[in-house]
Amino acid sequence: MLRLRLLAPLLAAALIVPQAASAQPLSANEALVLKAMDEVFNKRDVSAIGRYWGTPYIQHNPTVPNGHEGLIGLVKNLGPNFRFEPGMITSRGDIVMIHGRYSGWGPKPMIIVDIFRIKDGRFVEHWDVVQEEVPTSQTKSGNPMFTPGTPGQ
Repeated sequence: MLRLRLLAPLLAAALIVPQAASAQPLSANEALVLKAMDEVFNKRDVSAIGRYWGTPYIQHNPTVPNGHEGLIGLVKNLGPNFRFEPGMITSRGDIVMIHGRYSGWGPKPMIIVDIFRIKDGRFVEHWDVVQEEVPTSQTKSGNPMFTPGTPGQ
């Protein structure tokens, strides 16, 4: 329950932050998440897992085990067309949330919010929320589910 109370303000902030706020500079933890995600998922540098992920590493995704090995196996099995695109990012204290598009993982792009807890400059815990991307033309609102671009740059 404590974790939910910690994450609720972050989720609310991510929903109400206007796009103009994206011009704010990145926090050190936000920059760390962007760098690590690019190195691991776009550059396929599995050695980055040892640099950015802590021990122990607690994983809350039901398809990935705790620890580094599950993540290493996941990255090694990514197809040649896989790509991670960062979107909005927000943080509070030791928690960072990043909204991203993962293409080439399956038949349709996936929109994922990755939530990391960071301790001493390393990811020590991870949650995610995963949804298949719906084309803008098929949404009731006419709005896209994802807007690419790295805030603060």
